[in-house]
Amino acid sequence: MTSTADVHTSPAPAPPRERSAWAALRPLVLRLHFYAGVLIAPFLLVAAGTGLLYAASYQLEQVVYQHELTAPVGRTSLPLSAQVAAARAAHPQGTVTAVRPGAEPGQTTRVLINEPGLAESTQLAVFVDPHTGQVRGALESYGSSGALPVRAWISTLHRQLHLGEPGRIYSELAASWLWVVALGGLILWVARRRRARRHLLVPDRAANAARRRLSWHGSIGLWAVLGLLFLSATGLTWSKYAGANVDELRAALNWTTPSINVSGGDHAAHTATTGNHAGGGADVGVDRVAQAAAGKGLSGPLEIVWPAKAGAPYLVKEIDKTAPTRLDQVAVDATSGQVTAELRFADYSLAAKLARWGIDGHMGLLFGLANQILLAALAIGLIALIVLGYRMWWHRRPTRGFGKPYPRGGWRRVHWALLVPLGLVAIAVGIFLPLMGISLAAFLVIDVLLGLRARPASHS
Repeated sequence: MTSTADVHTSPAPAPPRERSAWAALRPLVLRLHFYAGVLIAPFLLVAAGTGLLYAASYQLEQVVYQHELTAPVGRTSLPLSAQVAAARAAHPQGTVTAVRPGAEPGQTTRVLINEPGLAESTQLAVFVDPHTGQVRGALESYGSSGALPVRAWISTLHRQLHLGEPGRIYSELAASWLWVVALGGLILWVARRRRARRHLLVPDRAANAARRRLSWHGSIGLWAVLGLLFLSATGLTWSKYAGANVDELRAALNWTTPSINVSGGDHAAHTATTGNHAGGGADVGVDRVAQAAAGKGLSGPLEIVWPAKAGAPYLVKEIDKTAPTRLDQVAVDATSGQVTAELRFADYSLAAKLARWGIDGHMGLLFGLANQILLAALAIGLIALIVLGYRMWWHRRPTRGFGKPYPRGGWRRVHWALLVPLGLVAIAVGIFLPLMGISLAAFLVIDVLLGLRARPASHS
């Protein structure tokens, strides 16, 4: 549960014979929860707000670009090659790289074109009416998800605040600490004594103001904790420093996503602007390629990718990331029209499938609209937790200084058999999540300075 500072009152010192491991650890957890909440919550608040906006970006995209994305349903459809030719004619200076036929009636065909001057990972998406061949517009399309300008702008805002690579530090810091404060808050809330067990799940509205705020904070956090842990884990896969460590770990454990073999044979060069092979067999064309893929059971939504180099085949892949996931791929020889390689999603390792589902769930794709609603609810819950946490801190703040952190010296009462493994785990996590390690060290420095500042007052 993300918190800034909850109002756990310091319990009266227990007799030594009654002191348990948790009684010794509790002050440490409280202090970590306090510092992480006060200092990291602003980053989490920004991540939650931009994440809430991203959860709504899919519907926003459909509304803003309705003209480009849809077309009146007709009785007949033009061949896919004719639709691609219409897009080429409208943008002759570019090179066709892929085409996404409309998966449902009323959807336009999206032809992706590389044009000079476009940003990295960006292509021009030309939208063609599949029944008339009319070009209904062209928009920049970002990444493999095909995000159009509005959604791409919101995605960049969420990921790095439009600040470039330095901006990614904010989101990595938020993802690195979210699981810590969530688990810490969960432990504190579950271990807390309460008058009725039901108040573990629902707020205690009969309590006084301070305890009522804590009750709302704890109850909301309990319901949201699994979702917050999921967002933290999946968010780290996109991060700059921790993400690199995650990639190395996946590679070491052979958990990487498999790729289809699209290496070319001895065919002549494929020229996307003419559609022919110089000095070799003629290109069979996109219609034949689509038929070959259909013969292997691939169905829409599809993306047909043009050969990237001489002798390479076409790549046809399903791009339906909603459950049940359809991500089968086939390679089709450009001169014979024969399928030369296949990759089925069913053959992915369990780790690769979980990684795919995790990313798609974080992006709001896995369960469609229900997924996006759930993400919005988690974002709202996280915002509520942060606001409640800061409100609790504000009501218990001192007249001067940073705040009352909770009793010091708790680590001295933890048995070494427990303290040493905890310290080693903290070091290992700090190395694997570098920004968390650096910020944790900063928390320790702040804590020491506050202790030194308070010492003269306590001895006066």
